Amino acid sequence: MSNRLLRVCVIVVVALAATLVPPSASAQRVQIIRDTEIERTILAYSTPVFRAAGLDPTAVEIYLVRDNSINAFVAGGQRMFLNTGLLMQSESPNQLIGVIAHEVGHIEGGHLARMHDAMRNATVEAIIGLVAGIAAGIATGRADVGSAIARTGEEAALRTFLRYTRTQEGAADSAAMRLLDATGQSSRGLLQFLEKMEDQELLAVGRQDPYLRTHPITRERIEALKAHLARSRHADAPSPAGFDEMHGRMVAKLVGFLQPPDLVLRRYPETDTSIEARYARTVAWHRRADLQRALAEVDALLRLEPQNAYFHELKGQILFEHGRPEQALGPYQAAVTLIPDAPLLRVELARVQIALDRPDLLEDAVRNLEAGLLRDRSNAFAWRQLAIAHGRLGNMGDSALAQAEEALLTGRADAAAFHAGKAQQLLPRGSRGWLQAQDVERAAEQQQRRRN
Repeated sequence: MSNRLLRVCVIVVVALAATLVPPSASAQRVQIIRDTEIERTILAYSTPVFRAAGLDPTAVEIYLVRDNSINAFVAGGQRMFLNTGLLMQSESPNQLIGVIAHEVGHIEGGHLARMHDAMRNATVEAIIGLVAGIAAGIATGRADVGSAIARTGEEAALRTFLRYTRTQEGAADSAAMRLLDATGQSSRGLLQFLEKMEDQELLAVGRQDPYLRTHPITRERIEALKAHLARSRHADAPSPAGFDEMHGRMVAKLVGFLQPPDLVLRRYPETDTSIEARYARTVAWHRRADLQRALAEVDALLRLEPQNAYFHELKGQILFEHGRPEQALGPYQAAVTLIPDAPLLRVELARVQIALDRPDLLEDAVRNLEAGLLRDRSNAFAWRQLAIAHGRLGNMGDSALAQAEEALLTGRADAAAFHAGKAQQLLPRGSRGWLQAQDVERAAEQQQRRRN
């Protein structure tokens, strides 16, 4: 496992960036999803494919977009975007791996070369805004609709760059088949996925999933996959050991957090005693604010798998979000003990330690946050928590520096420059923190220039 975890996130920063966040009924925007278990599942799926393509797995960033529609695309260099709808509606790990392999085929084939340089450096927010414009414009047939939404992107004129040609789609399929064979995996999942999307062609354009609008499905593509499967010695290869279980739990967790609780409980009724069903029900009871049933379910899971860090994490989250941080501390500590190199778990533990407002826990909170940020410096929530912890300890220079990093990541260039300047005044000249503050100040100036 790489020291640098695959980063999985979506497009709008919210305060709770360390755990899988349930949707708010009033939320009008997509929320960030950061979850150690889901990140590691996707990392396990994608790493062999990336390596077979000659790509560094730590250099490919995968973003999880909270959207119930089925979609996946690559943009801005080695950035891959997967909708939660794709994950929740995938019927096997092989289907999802097939889609990932296809998208890697686009990267490997240089199909993004026609993108403007600005898009390579675009923020995730800009890319998603651009994609929203593409989807809306194609669905309505009105270029003005797509253009209006795509203005959040770096270049509105690029709003059609994701509309791959049939030739490119065929080439990406060919690459996917080769990569899957190279990793001893079947291409059948990709075929099943394309057949599922082909069925949507009879729907009105506005009801089709965006994947179909930007990745044309043709009979030739499907026939090519069938022909490959007929001669591939890996056509009926089973999923790698553990993948089916990981997939079931990932889907259950996503459904549990992102679908209405009543729907979750119908999909995973109490007559289903499987681990994944209990997992989904635990989350559903938690979201219904039924603490007693949620704790009973998660404790049942822990009796079955006492060394499962994710079950400890979930118990900690349930207790913390029900206003019991003292009781949440132990489960989070257990989770970190079981997976000490998981940055998000370290951040979650630090969040509880800071919330308890106990002086004896603040130094440990700082250590946990610094350990998390060492592996994932893009976690704005972690920087914010670090600023709070340092402030309570009286380390005002370090607090200002952490505030500057958080402001830079959230696109507040003016605030980043202000806090970076303050940090330089408070920290010893020439120290590592002082130099870091200078770097942040320069980055904030560049951010401001790009906007102007």
